[in-house]
Amino acid sequence: MAISRTLWLGALLTVFVVGLSAFAYAAPPKKEAAPAKKEAPAAAKKDPAKKDEPPISAPHAILIDGENGAVLFERDADKMIFPASLAKLMTAEYVFNELKEGRIKPTDEYVVSENAWRKGGAPSGGSTMYAALHSRISVDDLLHGVIIHSANDACIVLAEAIAGNESEFAAKLTQRARDIGLSKSTFANSNGLPDPGTQVTTRELGFLARHIIRTYPEYYKIYGQREFTWNKIRQQNRNPLLGTLDGADGLKTGFTKEAGYGLVGSSVQNGLRLVVVVNGLPSAKDRGDDAKKLLEWGFRSFEQRIIFAEGQNIGSAKVFGGSSSKVDLVASGQVRVMMPKNTTDRLIARIVYNGPIPAPVEQGQGIGVLKVWRNENVILEMPLKAAESVGKGNLSQRAFDAVSELMIGLFRAGAERL
Repeated sequence: MAISRTLWLGALLTVFVVGLSAFAYAAPPKKEAAPAKKEAPAAAKKDPAKKDEPPISAPHAILIDGENGAVLFERDADKMIFPASLAKLMTAEYVFNELKEGRIKPTDEYVVSENAWRKGGAPSGGSTMYAALHSRISVDDLLHGVIIHSANDACIVLAEAIAGNESEFAAKLTQRARDIGLSKSTFANSNGLPDPGTQVTTRELGFLARHIIRTYPEYYKIYGQREFTWNKIRQQNRNPLLGTLDGADGLKTGFTKEAGYGLVGSSVQNGLRLVVVVNGLPSAKDRGDDAKKLLEWGFRSFEQRIIFAEGQNIGSAKVFGGSSSKVDLVASGQVRVMMPKNTTDRLIARIVYNGPIPAPVEQGQGIGVLKVWRNENVILEMPLKAAESVGKGNLSQRAFDAVSELMIGLFRAGAERL
């Protein structure tokens, strides 16, 4: 979140809750990049649980808390890699969003073109739902083909129907990736077949999977189905986690010579959901084993802890020109984090916002974000809102705030010239 001003010493708030130190602050514009420099490299280079590192061999891996997106383990997660069929997660997400927005319907039927049939169907020799040439297939059945069969023909049929051709559809996928916060991943086709233009990061695959799980629960259920029959041909779901790991319910496997074997998976145990990505492995067995080991390690090594109760005052933000000089901040629901079991790690939290907040302030108004660090790793970012309304102040209150801000600005300008 953007940062614009610093709360002065009188407004600095420190709260200790189960070892948590919380600071409400904002910083000058020239210092905006400072927190980012501190957060990103630490998250990319350090594993928070070195004492019990999971015994996996995957060159690229990540384990994510499904609730808040905290990274529990990572290995070379920001390198651009070829996703193979894991790219079909992006195709599915795009179609899910089209359905959610009402631009298409599950019952809409699309024609299997000769291009889709030859490049992705039975003649291709790749993964396919064996769609018949010139047949019409519903969006719902095509999605089942994409998700369960990893069907290249189904992907192409959807791409051509939605965007006219695969190239246009791929451009839409890349733009959609940006829209949901994937800043690096690019797509050149609908199915992940080898192309230099289709590259992703392991981290973004994990966050894409989490986004799908949380945003489209009604469609995510398809990922847990064990088989699907089309054109009188029954095919099993290729995800090796289904049926071998308690609580496993998705998502996708992939393989090409360029990418190696990869898997994006998820499991829920005792109310906790974890999302795993492994890629670049030499065999299908290795990807299944590594994904399972990493998930089991996560459930065994971490536990969920409540650091702020629902409705608890987390901190405050400065208000400009209001009947009160500050507004208390709360989160929506409990604030929970995943912590290594039996750890003495210290949590530090900061409330980051654009401030001071101009009055009037409405109760429930979004103000900023709570960032929580464990050691040097950001493990939680949660939006905060105003706990109560703050009306406009009287003339003298507004004048005092204006003079205060002017003096603060002059003092800061002088300090920056030193």
